Amino acid sequence: MDSFIQSPAAHAAAVQNPKMLGGPFMDLPARRLEDVKNLAIETRKMPWFELSRAICELDAMLCSHAEGYSLEPLYEQIPEPLQGYVELVYDMHSHPSFRLMEPLLYKSRYYDPSVQSLMLSLITGDDRPFVLSTPRFKEQGSVHLQIPFASEQVDFLFRLKETPATYSAIKSTLALADEDDEVFQSFLTTNPARPYQTYKGDGARWRYFGHACILLESGGTSILTDPVLSYTYENNISRYAYEDLPEVIDCVLITHNHQDHLLFETMLQLRSRIKTIVVPRNAGGSLQDPSMKLILKQCGFKNVVEVEEMEDLQFGPLAIKAIPFLGEHGDLDIRTKMAYLARVNGHSMLFAADSCNISPPMYKHIHAEVGDVDVLFVGMECDGAPMSWLYGPLLTEKLERNKDHSRRLAGSHFKRAKAIVDQFRSKEVYVYAMGQEPWLNYVMSVKYTPESNPIMQSNQLIEACRSEGIVAERLFGEREILLA
Repeated sequence: MDSFIQSPAAHAAAVQNPKMLGGPFMDLPARRLEDVKNLAIETRKMPWFELSRAICELDAMLCSHAEGYSLEPLYEQIPEPLQGYVELVYDMHSHPSFRLMEPLLYKSRYYDPSVQSLMLSLITGDDRPFVLSTPRFKEQGSVHLQIPFASEQVDFLFRLKETPATYSAIKSTLALADEDDEVFQSFLTTNPARPYQTYKGDGARWRYFGHACILLESGGTSILTDPVLSYTYENNISRYAYEDLPEVIDCVLITHNHQDHLLFETMLQLRSRIKTIVVPRNAGGSLQDPSMKLILKQCGFKNVVEVEEMEDLQFGPLAIKAIPFLGEHGDLDIRTKMAYLARVNGHSMLFAADSCNISPPMYKHIHAEVGDVDVLFVGMECDGAPMSWLYGPLLTEKLERNKDHSRRLAGSHFKRAKAIVDQFRSKEVYVYAMGQEPWLNYVMSVKYTPESNPIMQSNQLIEACRSEGIVAERLFGEREILLA
């Protein structure tokens, strides 16, 4: 915000440069300068700005005073906003750190659901400002609902996709202002939603919704992985959207908490349909690895289950095993990441998401436990952004550029992905989670060409697999496969 205030023109130029996609630039017109100035002023008044400053002070204090001796005397020097919310610790090499008491912080003044809101507008295309750097201001044609995410009003709103209501009931429930009537009514239709065609076969069906989102159905049970969905509008890319999901989703599997795998814009719209959300268990309290379970529960999701590595779960005929996930997190100590192995009617499918095969012996040990896997879904965005692209705001000291660029948020390249295929003797291989679909641009800002390294590496994998008689494909848009 400070940078935009200093030079709106520089930001306007940067967002037009494809090489700077996803950078720390606001995609806003200069006419929004006063809005950004006011937002910066208001942000500095917020309690969490004080909390952020206190975390930096705590880190600096530990670096200068914790020298391997007892940390007990340092508790009195913890900055006041953090008093009672942290535990001071050493690692096994006597490096000082701290653990945040996340459940207590959610009960403190630093968590304020009243500032949460929804911005509603008609979506007619895939081009939207990058979500990590551009604040949303009310525009002509939008309605701003100042309601907490956990509110029942959110479920009422998104159930309107299937459950009709009178406008007077809608206006009353959502507390809409008179001035919003015309715009909000433009979002509504008298046409009923297209009925969902449930899979009724004896086997199973999986459908690819884009990126890492797969719907797996069998025996009346449905499982959805990493929901990030497109909307329905005129476009030359065939796609599944919200109306292509069942009325009840028995389980949502989340592999990790990056914004292209756990997206609240999608999750809030699906909340009333979801019976259970499965997330990886985390160590608890580290700044870079917040509890996904706590986040979701605070935001109104009821049944959130944490799963350990190699733990088993059962949903109707669908058996799920949690599989360890390495890489793609810049070598940070982040435990909240998991791949999933699904079994149904004699078929096995491994959803590896962005797992990077940096330790092939790990998959050898896993194979000894689970055996061969019929179908492998593997991410191959093998360039990846520097670690600071996502985690930079959490660093209290700037990382040297060469070190930062060596710690990529990257998936497997050809050699690593092929090693997974060979280890599990997979019969089918699908490259996914590449961010190719244009509706991912606003959360990923990835633009590929035929010469892009991830495209060439995945082409190499597909060609190598096909030469060995293995079905191989890079998924894009939509895809449906029926299993016997």
